[in-house]
Amino acid sequence: MTLQIAYSPCPNDTFVFDAWAHGRIPGAPELDVTFADIDITNGMAERGEFDVLKVSYAVLPWVLDEYALLPCGGALGRGCGPLVLTREPGTGLEGRTVAVPSERSTAYLLFRLWAADVVPAGVGEVVVMPFHEIMPAVRDGKVDAGLVIHEARFTYQQYGLHALADMGEHWERTTGLPIPLGAIIAKRSLGPEMLRRLADAARTSVRMAWDDPDASRPYVLEHAQEMDPAVADQHIGLYVNEFTHNLGVDGYAAVRGLLTRAAAEGLVPPLGRDALSFV
Repeated sequence: MTLQIAYSPCPNDTFVFDAWAHGRIPGAPELDVTFADIDITNGMAERGEFDVLKVSYAVLPWVLDEYALLPCGGALGRGCGPLVLTREPGTGLEGRTVAVPSERSTAYLLFRLWAADVVPAGVGEVVVMPFHEIMPAVRDGKVDAGLVIHEARFTYQQYGLHALADMGEHWERTTGLPIPLGAIIAKRSLGPEMLRRLADAARTSVRMAWDDPDASRPYVLEHAQEMDPAVADQHIGLYVNEFTHNLGVDGYAAVRGLLTRAAAEGLVPPLGRDALSFV
C-alpha cells in the first residue's frame, strides 16, 4: 500500500523522513511524497486531501474529526519560536501591515496571543505570503513587519532586519511549556493498525537520521534550495529533538495548552475531550 504524504522541503522534514521516503525501513508503508509549503498542507488537511500530512498545530481543531495526530515526527521544542521582524529596531505594530506565513499557522496563532498582550490597540492588515518571501518584503518596505519561521531565525540579519519580538520566548515565559509548531497527522480511516505502523515508521526514520546524519544529507540539501549547509544543520539541530521522536507528556500538554488557550480567546474551535487521542 502506497500512502500519499505531503510535507515541506525544509531541512527538518527531509531529515526526519529521508530513511522512510527512500524505502530504507523494512516493513514500513511506501510513501508517495509531495513537497508543499505549510500554508498549502494546512489547506490540504482541511479539504481531506492526502493520507499523511505535516501541518501546523493551529489547524488541528478544524481537521481532527478526519485526521489523527501522530505522537511523533513533528516540530516542537524550546527556543525555536517564530520571530517578528522589522526594518528598524523598536518599531511599533499598532495599525501596521504584517506578513504571516499562513492564517492557520501555529506561528500566526502564537502571534495573535502575543499581540493580545503586547499590542492591545491591534495591528493593521495581515498579509499571507510564502515564508521565504516575507523577509525580502520587510526589507523592501512592502510590509511593515514580518512573522518568520524556520531558518529565518539564523538568517534575518543578512537582510538588515531586526527582531522585534520572539513569539516562542513569550509563550515559554507565560506558560512554562515547550512551543508546538508542526504536527504529523494521518487519516483515521486508515485504521488503528496502520496508524501504529505509521508512528513506528516515523520514529524509526528519526532514529536512523540521528544515527547516520550523512545518509540524509543529499536529500536535505537537494530540497533546501540555496540554503547554506551550515544553516541547514542549525535548522535540523533546533527543530528535530526528543519531541520529534515522541511527544510525551510535556508535548501533549503544550499542544492542548496552546489550543485550549486559543479556543478561550475565540481564535479556534474548542477541542473535544479525546480529540488528541492517537488510536
